[in-house]
Amino acid sequence: MHNKDRSNLVRQAVYAIQHPGRVPRHVRRLARDAWLRLRSPDHMSYYRAVMRSDTARSPYSAVGSKSRERWIKMGRTQFDYLLKHGLRPEHRILEIGCGNLRAGRLLIDYLDTGHYFGVDISPDILIAAQNTIIEYGLREKLPNLTPVRDLKFAFLPDRHFDVVHAHSVFSHSPLHVIEECFAHVGRVLAPDGWFDFTFDRTEGKEHQVLREDFYYHTETLIDLAGRHGLVATFMEDWERLPPKQSKIRVTLPGRNGHA
Repeated sequence: MHNKDRSNLVRQAVYAIQHPGRVPRHVRRLARDAWLRLRSPDHMSYYRAVMRSDTARSPYSAVGSKSRERWIKMGRTQFDYLLKHGLRPEHRILEIGCGNLRAGRLLIDYLDTGHYFGVDISPDILIAAQNTIIEYGLREKLPNLTPVRDLKFAFLPDRHFDVVHAHSVFSHSPLHVIEECFAHVGRVLAPDGWFDFTFDRTEGKEHQVLREDFYYHTETLIDLAGRHGLVATFMEDWERLPPKQSKIRVTLPGRNGHA
C-alpha cells in the first residue's frame, strides 16, 4: 500500500538523488513511454507493447518477478490463497492476465483436465506460457490460453467459471478498463463463484505513473463494482501476506448472504 504520490515531480527528484543507480532505468522507461504513446491509440495497445518489450528481456520480470525464484514464490502464494478459500479440483477458473503462468502452472496441475482458461492481452507472454506448460509437463491437462483485445469476454459462455482471478492486472489499468471488466465479468461467473483481483492501494491521491502503474482508493473500486451489480469485499487476510498489492473479492448478489 502506498500513501505517497509517485507521479509528483518533487518526490521523483528527491528519489533520484537518494537512488542515483536507478535513474538510468527510469530514463529508459520515460523514453519508451513517450515512443509508445505516439504509436498506441489506446491503453490496451500501449500496454501490449510494454509487455512485448518486457517479455523480450525476461518473461519473469514482465509479470513483475525480478527472478525465477520470486516468480515461483509469488505463484505459490496466489495458489495457496485460493486453496485456503475453497478452491477445488472440479472448479473452472478464468485467469485474466495469466502471463507466463506464474500461478497458472499450479492451477493447471491441480484442476481437473480442461478446467483452466487463461487470457492475456500479450501474445508474447502467452508464447512464454506455452513454454511453461512444456517445462512443467502440463500438456495432458489441456489448458486453454487465448489472447484478447479487451475484457468483455464475449467469446466465453454464461455462468461458466467458479473462480475468476486477476493478479497484478488492475494495478496496470485505468478505470475505464477496470469498469469494462466489471460490466462483463458477472455474465461468465457462476452463481456461487468469486472474482479475486489485486490492485495498488493508496490512501493519498489516486494517480498513475507512465500509464503503467495505477494507484486507487479501495472505495473507488468497491463503488465501481457496485454500479455493475457486483458485491465487492476488501480481503483483510491478504494484507498479512508478502505481496505489496491489496486484494478485493467480487461476488454476485445473493451469494453467501450478500444482497
